[in-house]
Amino acid sequence: MNSLDWAVLIGYFGVMVAIGIWSHKRVDNVSDFFTAGGRMPWWLSGISHHMSGYSAVMFTGYAGIAYTYGVTSFITWSFPIALGIAIGSKLFAPRINRLRSRLHVASPLEYLKNRYDLKTQQALAWSGMLLKIVDVAAKWAAIATLLSVFTGVSLNQGIFITGAITAVYCTIGGLWADALTELGQFVIQLLAGVSMFVAVVLKLNDKNIGFFDAWNQPALHGHGKPLVGPYGTVFLLAFLFIKLFEYNGGMLNQAQRYMATTGPKAAERSARLSAALWLVWPVVLFFPMWMSPLLVHAQKPDGSDSYGLMTEQLLPHGLLGLVVVGFFSHTMAMCSSDANAISAVFTRDVAPVVSSRARAWGERSGLVAARVTTVVFLGLSMTVATQINSPTFKDIITVVIKWVAGLMGPIAIPMMLGLLRRFRTSGPTAALTSWAAGLLAFWLVNYPINWHVDGGVPLQYQVSIPLAVSLVLYILIGYVKPEDTPERDALIERINTDGDDSGSAAVPVPAQAGAVEDVTGTQP
Repeated sequence: MNSLDWAVLIGYFGVMVAIGIWSHKRVDNVSDFFTAGGRMPWWLSGISHHMSGYSAVMFTGYAGIAYTYGVTSFITWSFPIALGIAIGSKLFAPRINRLRSRLHVASPLEYLKNRYDLKTQQALAWSGMLLKIVDVAAKWAAIATLLSVFTGVSLNQGIFITGAITAVYCTIGGLWADALTELGQFVIQLLAGVSMFVAVVLKLNDKNIGFFDAWNQPALHGHGKPLVGPYGTVFLLAFLFIKLFEYNGGMLNQAQRYMATTGPKAAERSARLSAALWLVWPVVLFFPMWMSPLLVHAQKPDGSDSYGLMTEQLLPHGLLGLVVVGFFSHTMAMCSSDANAISAVFTRDVAPVVSSRARAWGERSGLVAARVTTVVFLGLSMTVATQINSPTFKDIITVVIKWVAGLMGPIAIPMMLGLLRRFRTSGPTAALTSWAAGLLAFWLVNYPINWHVDGGVPLQYQVSIPLAVSLVLYILIGYVKPEDTPERDALIERINTDGDDSGSAAVPVPAQAGAVEDVTGTQP
């Protein structure tokens, strides 16, 4: 990178901070901070939902998969995400919006105290927060790895730079700042992705390799197959099921995008837009990665540096800076949205249980607590990121695929299925047992059993068995030991009943954090 590239990068950081400062004026209470007051347009929510699912891991870990295996990187990643969100646009998006518009909550987990009980809510809240720290840490490590390729800064310096900038705009501006910066980041991503696509096509032409002839080159032998290596049919089906829950709210930050829209119909349109973007746009981003074996020789065994090397070789200064900004935009979009979601969970669900002072927070003190929690979460995730390549966490893609995908299911099953009428008999026993058994299954499959299996347990089973265990137990226990009550049934009906919610779109969240006991059965 030269001075022109640095100017582009610094200018980008400046714009992100400016958006955060502008958004600060729109944040008067915790409802504005966590759910944009229910005033976010569906198209902005959809773009924000789409952008908050990316990170620089795509340009490191998934670039390595594309370099090694080819199109399976799309078939087993973005395609199941697109399909999962499309299904969730009908199944989950409207119901999650009604959590805010009808129950007037600010955290996706806030309703669980009434849907199940306090113990269930706290178990899911604490485990969700801890998992998100590891998840976001992997994202910081990914962007720092890319930054080191281009600038030579150390891993820890890269983590600090990106984390500090993100902390500024998402802490002062809340969800409005997240969504508006993600809109800007989407435009940057569009320019950067198209620039890289064109550069690769031109380079292939210089080598007398046509757009479609490339797949016949020896270096890409087998790269056109949709399912290869460890990414087979079982992995695809498992990943589809995981992403159905994860990208429709199981990882919390996407749920906030549905909650922020003006009503259930707007949330549904938001989800459909995000699904369409996930189906189309990653093809443009992945094409250069699929062609990378024809253009560069990766230095790392997993090929995770291939995209960075290719970018350095193909793009002129200025455009190189724009692509680096694109890397940052992905990571900062996801990490800022995660920080906001976890801050909501802590201030609304956890703090009122562990502190009597938190139960007395007013609008101003609750907003201060939300901002402080956001900074603390980012700091913890940055600290963990410095250990991401340690023997405990191994490499970036291992953390993202195995730990996050494997542990997300036991947390998401009670949260997501608890919204649906069909599972109304599954109560606290089903929720807590399925959660605990899923976590235990993850540990057994990934460690004791994995150690005693020749070659280790295949990746698809490492990530799918915990979710399968949680799902089966949640349904089975709900059938054997039904725990539906009139109060729980009333809550579920309010979430599932169609109607015009426009009149309650901007109703403020109750001032006392976590207080939702009296909103479930008193109104039709």
